Amino acid sequence: MEAGRRAIEESEFADVVTVALAGVFPKDPPRFMARTPHGHHDVGRIREDLTAAGFAGMSVDAVDATSKAASPRQAAVAYCQGTPLRNEIEARDASRLEEATNRATDALAQRFGKGTIEGRLRAFVVTAER
Repeated sequence: MEAGRRAIEESEFADVVTVALAGVFPKDPPRFMARTPHGHHDVGRIREDLTAAGFAGMSVDAVDATSKAASPRQAAVAYCQGTPLRNEIEARDASRLEEATNRATDALAQRFGKGTIEGRLRAFVVTAER
């Protein structure tokens, strides 16, 4: 990963949705995606954590793929209403869930187009022995 880049930038849909939601809740943006699925990305730290937990013989491999959705709306609903991100949106103001989903839809459409969309995705596959 390039120095200075946030890990979430490597997964474009999640990044676009996170930025869009910061516009809906600027004082307390929902950061679930950046904090949890994309927050544990430092390979050195992953190795340290595994070693401290008693694991050895580990490998950490970055896997790059393409995320696809039939439409920006489908991706926005998946993120805003189908992940724990929904809990963070509703904790801020449950009445704004649809507004947040619409804002994410618009941001995804602006970045990727209005039809079928594709974005870069990165994950880490960790193998270790105990």
